[in-house]
Amino acid sequence: MRWLVLALLLLLGMLQYRLWVGDGSLAELHALRAQIADHRAELEQLEARNLALAAEVEDLRVGLEAIEDRARSELGMIQRGEVFLQVIEEPPEEEDQ
Repeated sequence: MRWLVLALLLLLGMLQYRLWVGDGSLAELHALRAQIADHRAELEQLEARNLALAAEVEDLRVGLEAIEDRARSELGMIQRGEVFLQVIEEPPEEEDQ
């Protein structure tokens, strides 16, 4: 009878070890759930970025205003008849104290 109780206690100890520390433990499950939450948040950000890029692509396909705006801001282009003025400000002088 003692052997049976000892064997059952040993089996219970092994199962508890696996539950708390071994493969598929509660700690590992918690870590995996945290990873899933992080991946979902990243996925939401990427989906929002994709929607913004798709809207920009559609705007570039359809509207000439977006192309004109991009040419002005990124390439420094101007239209015929416009005058380009570049203002260069002098840096403020530092006062010695």
